[in-house]
Amino acid sequence: MKTIDQLLAEGVAGKRVFVRADLNVPLDGTTITDDGRIRAVQPTVAALAGAGARVIVASHLGRPKGAPDPAFSLAPAAARLGELLGADVAFATDTVGESARAVVDGLADGRVAVIENLRFNAGETSKDDAERAAFADQLAALADVYVGDGFGAVHRKHASVYDLPARLPHVAGYLIATEVGVLKKLTEDVQRPYAVVLGGAKVSDKLGVIDHLLEKADRILIGGGMAYTFLKAQGHEVGISLLQEDQIPAVQEYLERAKAKGVEFVLPVDVLVAPEFPDLKTKAPANPTTVAADAIPADEEGLDIGPETRKLYASKLADAATVFWNGPMGVFEHPDYAEGTKAVAQALAESEAFSVVGGGDSAAAVRILGFDEKAFGHISTGGGASLEYLEGKTLPGLAALED
Repeated sequence: MKTIDQLLAEGVAGKRVFVRADLNVPLDGTTITDDGRIRAVQPTVAALAGAGARVIVASHLGRPKGAPDPAFSLAPAAARLGELLGADVAFATDTVGESARAVVDGLADGRVAVIENLRFNAGETSKDDAERAAFADQLAALADVYVGDGFGAVHRKHASVYDLPARLPHVAGYLIATEVGVLKKLTEDVQRPYAVVLGGAKVSDKLGVIDHLLEKADRILIGGGMAYTFLKAQGHEVGISLLQEDQIPAVQEYLERAKAKGVEFVLPVDVLVAPEFPDLKTKAPANPTTVAADAIPADEEGLDIGPETRKLYASKLADAATVFWNGPMGVFEHPDYAEGTKAVAQALAESEAFSVVGGGDSAAAVRILGFDEKAFGHISTGGGASLEYLEGKTLPGLAALED
């Protein structure tokens, strides 16, 4: 895989460089609530602009249905990128139309533009190869060189991720190079003990990575909504907690395999429960109670790991040399259910392990809960991409960057 440093060494002054970034940031109206993904691509954009390239940054945001939708405009992300670069960033109000062509044609050497949300064009996400290819052809007409740096999208077979690199000379940006290097540390020559912390809502989202990591990890800690399917698989009452009953046979099989392989599965010993899901808008007090994990009342739901589980998980992480964490331990967006996620983050921040926070809600939680990002080995920008890499899957966006 050719790198951006090689491209820079060859010279990019005056060239139109298309940077496929991941600016898919959370928004409250037009206010960005976490700019981590924008900051992550800034070094690549700054290096190209500093070398005199005419930089065209493109990304998706949210899930618009193949047509323009103001709620998913990249305008706020373009403005924030400009602030980080300390320079004006031009903004095109379409993807490959009149505005995009005019903005790109007007770029001077060393200047940056952002084109509108790629998913405003149905060709970006189309499953029809011809429709995707047609959109990729239009994007290719805007540029001379392609730089892939949107790690959060490399598991998608989308036009700007998979089809476009085949049409232009292509290299990997700094972010993708870093992300791949980190993931190799989790799959090749791993320092042990190797602990994996998995949370989030659905166990079905994590089955593939559990299956793969059973061959590599020394211990796997389970939290979040997915923990209740594990508890149910052990025969415990889980009340009205989130439950994927159809996944119980798979979970039981994994528990048996882990035991046979000597991989330690660590499940909650106590949980915070309440009769209903908390109000995340008002953050009104939820007044949860703590119960043993095998004594959840039939009319209540588990919403976070309890204090004894927090201590247990911290102890299981204390001696680890490598840790991968993906998924919060509870409904961290509400203060009454944030302590489990905070405890895991604190344990990693205090450990000497090479710790990787695997994107998505985990990365958001670390920032929202006020942790210094430097306390962790790496905070990934791509939750789904990280998981699929760890499952051993071929990621279309990475395959497309190979020579």
